[in-house]
Amino acid sequence: MTDALLMPRFLPALPRDRRRSTDFRIDITTDYPAVAERWRALAAGGAALGFQRDAWLASWYATLGRNADTLPLAVTVMDAADGRDLLALPLVRRRAGRLDIIEFADAGVTDYNAPILGPGAPRDGAGATDLWRALLASLPAADLLQFTKMPLEIAGAPNPLALLEPARPSGLSGNILHVEGQWNDWHWGLERTFRKELERSWRVFEKNPGARFERVRDPAEAARIFAGLKTLQSARIRELGLPYVLDERGNAAFYDEVLARGLAGGKTILTTLVCGGEIVGALLGIAAGRHYAMVRLAAAGGAWKTCSPGRLLIEQTMKALHAEGFRAFDFTIGDYAYKRRLGAASVPLCEITSALSWRGAPSAARARAKAAVKNSPRLMRAVTRMKSLI
Repeated sequence: MTDALLMPRFLPALPRDRRRSTDFRIDITTDYPAVAERWRALAAGGAALGFQRDAWLASWYATLGRNADTLPLAVTVMDAADGRDLLALPLVRRRAGRLDIIEFADAGVTDYNAPILGPGAPRDGAGATDLWRALLASLPAADLLQFTKMPLEIAGAPNPLALLEPARPSGLSGNILHVEGQWNDWHWGLERTFRKELERSWRVFEKNPGARFERVRDPAEAARIFAGLKTLQSARIRELGLPYVLDERGNAAFYDEVLARGLAGGKTILTTLVCGGEIVGALLGIAAGRHYAMVRLAAAGGAWKTCSPGRLLIEQTMKALHAEGFRAFDFTIGDYAYKRRLGAASVPLCEITSALSWRGAPSAARARAKAAVKNSPRLMRAVTRMKSLI
């Protein structure tokens, strides 16, 4: 394995922060609870998204992280001089076919993969490159490193991994709406036809006796509402003829844990539209500071379609949370028209795929080729034309 294969080039256009790989000390444990308190403190004093907060990570490692083919890797990067925690990476090594892959703790349920950043985390390309060098030297043996769905910034701080030379634009993007001013200013700023549709939907819904919006805080009621969310979502996806995997054992256990761990402290937020005893819609989200991210949404069909319950539930949830002080509303991954109509802006993501052995080299080469095509309009047009002729 050569240095050229493992180590990215320096970024000459960016200022150097005078750090070297020897400035970092890296601890790796397979026991997330052993570092959970340190990581909570790091997130509290630094920057972390909801997907890297304890309610999410503890749930992930306790359920999906227990797969026989998965080895948890809780990576903590420290300052070698004074021992300060600088950054944390929730990773795993996963067996896929003949390859051992190091990746984020994701398994398809985490929308954004990112480090937890402390105040001393690298903030420029040179420092990030030195960190990368130290990280690669410390990770256990594997064939491929595959970091996907990474934001360029984390709560306003630069993501060091996005500054690296191997980082490439992702084919996926996030979707975030910021409402810093008064709620009514945002509401009246919507496109007129769409705003009228939302107002009409609420009037139609309210005409039903007992119809109401609710933020669910009681654990027993939350369990009932979430069970209804799962039933509605499963029925809708199967109606569309699409594969549904969220009810598989590991996934189901994970989301139940997220709800149980985060509800009392407000890190997991469950909202619903109900009418009498019927669940018309339910939305599960997670919170980090003033940032709210939507995770799972389900709405009833049939006669309820006349009030667009899914869209209505999102709008009512944002209104209630805005009153509580939330200002960033994250629609996460997925490019849908209703997100644009509500004003969400597309947020770019990036990815890194690097070979760590000769076995991983073909996969890394394919990833680089795909990225090159995506980033070249000319090549993209050529590929599209070729597909049309097949």
